[in-house]
Parts: sequence; structure tokens; C-alpha cells
Amino acid sequence: MVISIIGVGLLGGSFALGLREKYPHVKFIGVDASVVNQKIALAKGIVDEIATLDEALSISELNVLATPVDVINTLLPDMLDKLPEGATIMDLGSTKELICSLADNHPKRNQFVAVHPMAGTENSGPGAAFKELLENKNVIICGKEKSHPDSLGLVEAFLRDVGMKIHYMTPVEHDLHLAYVSHLSHISSFALGLTVLDKERDERAIFDMASTGFSSTVRLAKSSPQMWAPIFDQNKQNVSKALEDYIELLKKFKNAIDDRDTDTSLSFMNRANDIGRILAGIEKK
Repeated sequence: MVISIIGVGLLGGSFALGLREKYPHVKFIGVDASVVNQKIALAKGIVDEIATLDEALSISELNVLATPVDVINTLLPDMLDKLPEGATIMDLGSTKELICSLADNHPKRNQFVAVHPMAGTENSGPGAAFKELLENKNVIICGKEKSHPDSLGLVEAFLRDVGMKIHYMTPVEHDLHLAYVSHLSHISSFALGLTVLDKERDERAIFDMASTGFSSTVRLAKSSPQMWAPIFDQNKQNVSKALEDYIELLKKFKNAIDDRDTDTSLSFMNRANDIGRILAGIEKK
């Protein structure tokens, strides 16, 4: 079997490395616009060879589209045009409504499976890929009823083989929920990083005074802007509403502090502490 990884970065590379544990005889082909990424992917054993997109499509049973979401939108229609009968495309994009709408209008829609692994780090590129990244993580498949059973079954089997727990949503549900639990947290981290950098001009002071709490909170600010800017743009309505809700609560928190209203501050924090209970329950499942 031949699997192509289009965009040999953190997610695509980790998916390939995870599958190699189960399928040592599968051939992996890398497609990437960056020559540096190509060389790293070959050196790390993520892929066996590098090819053009057309070459990879012509010989691969599974094509894993793991580029930024704006590139997915550009590539997907043409890839479906050229996709041989019986082959499958799966994407790993962090938005789904726009991507799925592009596929829905194509006659080969049933050869496409829309996938979003809920996994990642603040690092990017094939050098950051590792085979355990996807283990015990959730993955969302959108519009499963529009995928052919063979394509859907193939993708589901591989996702389970790398240790993922599969969930199903509509593209609209996906983008709404992810705006709050993923996209908003990244914007918050970027904004916190900018706030501190603008206030603390002395970089040495930042490193000397930063606690583990600050480091963990601002960790996501190290994420790839090239990946996240298109995500925010494609999910702009949901992200804007999430930001509106977040800013409104920040204002209430600020007012409570300005007014020395510790009862309200305590109420906010006690309510927020419930996140720990919820997350602990999810982790036990």
C-alpha cells in the first residue's frame, strides 16, 4: 500500500510515524513545497521518497492532506479532479465548514473524509513530529455520511491504529465548538504574549521573572502564525463571537477588581475552577 503525506509537518509527519509502527511495509510518499521539510522528512524516516503532488495522487491509495487550511482549500478541488477511482483523500484541517462545502460540490465527494485530530504542540514542521503525538487523543470526523463506506472505513481503521478516539460532528458543529475550545485559547495566548512584550521592553526581565504559570499560559503563542491566521479567517464568525463573549467576561473581571469587589472575583474563579472537574472526567473516559 502507498500513502502520501501532503504537507510533511507536525501532524502529517506524526500520523505517518505512528502508522509505521503498525504497517512497516507501507510505502510513504512526501509532498511538500519546502525543500528543507523534504530533507528532514526523509532523514527522520517519515517518508520513503519525495514526489510531486500529481505523482503521489496517481499511485497512492490514501492521500493525507496536512497543509494549512488555506492551502487545503486551494488543493482539494484539483486533487479530487485527479483522484483515481478507489483512492481516498483525508484532510487534517482545523476548520471544517468551508473545506467540506468545497468537497460537497464535487462528484467525487464520497472519496473524501474530513478529519480533525485534536492533537498538536506549539512546535511545527517535520522536525517536531513524533509517533506518540496522536495516541489517546480525540479525533473528529465531519460529514461521515457523505463518505463512501470503504473510504470512511479505511480512515477510521488508520486513526484507531495510531491510538485515536473517534467522534463525529457536522462541519457547522465542529467549527462552533472549536472556536471556543481551541481557536480562542490560541488567540488568548497570542494576545497575552503581545501584552507582556509591549509592556516589558527588557527581554531579560521577562525570562527572569516568568513563572511556570506564565510559561504554560503563553505556550501557544509560539504556534505557527502561517497555520493559525487562515484558521481564524475561515472560522471568523464563530471566532468573533467567542472573542466577544471572552472580552465581555474580561470587562466584568476588570470591573470587579477596580471596585475591590472580591465576592464577585471569587465567584468568577470558583465557577472557573469547575473546568478542572470537567476535564478530569473527560480524561477518565
